[in-house]
This record gives sequence, structure tokens and C-alpha cells, in this order.
Amino acid sequence: MERFVDVAPGVRLWVEERGAPDAPALLLVMGALASGLGWPDELVESLAEQHHVIRYDHRDTGRSTWSFDEQPYPLTALAEDGVAVLDALGVERAHLVGLSLGGMLVQLTVADRPERVLSATLIGTGALSSVPYERPDGTRIPAEELPGASPALLEMWSRPVEDHGPEAELERRVEHWRALGGDRIPFDASYTREQERRIIAHTGHHHAGTAHARADASGMDRTEALAQTEVPTLVVSASAEPVFPPPHAHHIAQAVRGARLVEIPGMGHALPREVHAPLAAAILEHTGRTDHAGRTDEAGSGGRTTPGGADAASRTPRHT
Repeated sequence: MERFVDVAPGVRLWVEERGAPDAPALLLVMGALASGLGWPDELVESLAEQHHVIRYDHRDTGRSTWSFDEQPYPLTALAEDGVAVLDALGVERAHLVGLSLGGMLVQLTVADRPERVLSATLIGTGALSSVPYERPDGTRIPAEELPGASPALLEMWSRPVEDHGPEAELERRVEHWRALGGDRIPFDASYTREQERRIIAHTGHHHAGTAHARADASGMDRTEALAQTEVPTLVVSASAEPVFPPPHAHHIAQAVRGARLVEIPGMGHALPREVHAPLAAAILEHTGRTDHAGRTDEAGSGGRTTPGGADAASRTPRHT
């Protein structure tokens, strides 16, 4: 089911629901400048076997309102939008799954609105915490000194995005996803091209958004709240992650009270078909541990498993 919901004066978001309406709700929160269709259908359908899955287009993406130039907003407003979506659908509490900037928005919700969150899953993101990272040997690294995005991505992001028509924009996106995917899983350009062609058709135009890269990223640190949270949290560690490379996932697991860590071998900062099954298994195992009151069957201990066999705000990726 598709619908539009009003989240602020003059701002409507496109929302899609899949799965049984009476199943536990699961909200998928995409990254910067990315439509909700960035969550592949195959992954959504796997999650919908056990959940009422909700995905949506952020402001200035997809079929939602594009109004940043007339109505600028801070990045924190995007987290409030997620809660507004739940309100509009009559969902009291939900499992939240966030990728990249979406992982930061989920952390904001965990910190600011924990009563709305059954569990959190954080993928390809950085901690909204100033807690230093502690290496296995006990040495500590300040959060702001953790490694940033790969040089290839930084160079790509430094180029101005020029409009040379829909086909050129399509190819630019494909090459961007090639860089985001990392170097472990073979890149499927045809699959990615069809995904992006569908997103362009869904959006109604091919123009690249820039709103989230221009939005105010201040006021996102949640060090104390994350260190004290009782929301069950899973952190996905992707071995080929080029935007928030290791040890960012381990840093989050240290910064968020009780967080567990799961590794998806070969995964980068993208959702190719090869990661759908292990990622869905990890998410469903995590949500399955949590009852409707938001408690886990076993207290989280920061342990690490493998399924199926900074000032983080300053590191907000420009794309996804």
C-alpha cells in the first residue's frame, strides 16, 4: 500500500507498507539523498515475512516534497519525520533499521524518542558519540580521528554534479554505487542500473538532490543518551565499507549501551543481492529477540556474531 503523509506544514512524504498490518512494525530509514526505493524489494519482502515493513522517501527525495530551497531544515528534522510517519500510520512503536545517514537518524530517535523504538539496527554509519574508540590492545583513539571515506569517494564527491540528461545521470549513479559497494563483492552494473532507472521513474525526474548535503548538521551528538539507552541495538559491520570503514562499527558498539555486533562478510556501503539473505537474517534474528515492550530475551553484551555462515555528524556522507 502506498500513501502520502503530512509531516510538517507544506511537507508530504511518500510512504509504502508491506506485510501484515498487525505484525510488529519495522521502519526502514534510508541514507542521505536516497529514495526509500533504495531498500531493494527482495530485502523488503524478506523482512515483510515477519513484519509490517514501512519504507518512505525523505524530504527532497523520490516522490516526497522537494522544498529545501524554500524551507531549509536541519538534518535532525529528518529524524522527526520518521516519527511523524509512525504517527500518521498509527504505529506506537517500531523496530528501526537505518543505513548511512539513516543510521544516524535512527540513533537520534533512540536517544530522543526511545519510547517509540522496539529495537534499532545500524548499518554503514558512524556513532553520534564523542566516546573514544578503544582498540583491542586497550589504546584509545578520539572519535574525530577515526578514518573517513575512501579517497576515491572523496574525489568523486568533490566534483560538481552537472546535468547532462537522464542517461548521463543514470550512468553517474551507477559509477557512484560501484565505488560505494567496496571491492569484495563483484559489482553488478546491470542490476544497479535497473534499480536506479526505477528510482528515477518513481521520482518523476532525474535531477540529483543536494538538500541533505547542505542541511545544518549541528546538534547531533547524543553521547550520554546512547551510553545509557535501553533500546536493543544491533550494529552491522561491513568488511568492505568505504564510507565508514573499520573500526566505525566497533566504535558504535562501544558507544551504544548493550549493542551487539554482527558481520556481513564482503559488504560495502550498498545493498547488492549477495547481502540480502544474510542481512535479512541478521535483522530478523535481532527483532525476534525483542518482545513488544522493547526488551531482549538476553541482555546485550557487545558480542559479535556472523549470520549465515568522530563527531559523526561532521562525517555525514553526501550520498546515501
